[in-house]
Amino acid sequence: MSRKVFKPFGPTILKAKMNEELIEKLNNYTDEKSKENLENSKYDAGNKLAGNVSQEIYIDEKFMGDSGFGQFLFSEVSNWISQTKKRKLKKFQISASWIVRQYQNEYNPIHMHTGHISGVGYTKVPTNLGNTKQNNKPNKNGHLQLIHGSKSFLSESVFDILPEVGDFYFFPHYLMHAVYPFCDTNEERRSVSFNAFLDDDIYFSTH
Repeated sequence: MSRKVFKPFGPTILKAKMNEELIEKLNNYTDEKSKENLENSKYDAGNKLAGNVSQEIYIDEKFMGDSGFGQFLFSEVSNWISQTKKRKLKKFQISASWIVRQYQNEYNPIHMHTGHISGVGYTKVPTNLGNTKQNNKPNKNGHLQLIHGSKSFLSESVFDILPEVGDFYFFPHYLMHAVYPFCDTNEERRSVSFNAFLDDDIYFSTH
């Protein structure tokens, strides 16, 4: 399993990789739920999340267990905690998990999550995310932007991530983040996110 812990600013971030089988299961689940009338159902996450996007779908506990997605999250977070905190994770309680279906000109405004740990992974990414209006500007179309603190001398406050299918990023729940819109394509940008609680003594420890 490919994983990398890095620190673009204050908190550490974990980058892991989902295998093709898990990506396929997540996409099949999404496609099946998308065929149903989800409005006002238990799977409709749109009215409780920040995104200005086409559809947001909750993932149920049965799928979390049967697909191995829950085990993937637990395994990656356990390794992350072991590496950064030198502690063994005992509690891993997923409070919510959902899929975001985003199309051109849609976006997710700056927000943060609940719980202790959150993350986002990608199961579909458009071939082309479009161009900027001015060629001399950096192209952030469709990027995930992580935000922490304020920019000052020798200190960065933002970190931009270009999504790639299979990549999964884990971060502390309080980390502010946003997703930029993209353009010039009818393809879907599809991501999956979660919130989880850990052992209190690990979360509140200072070392």
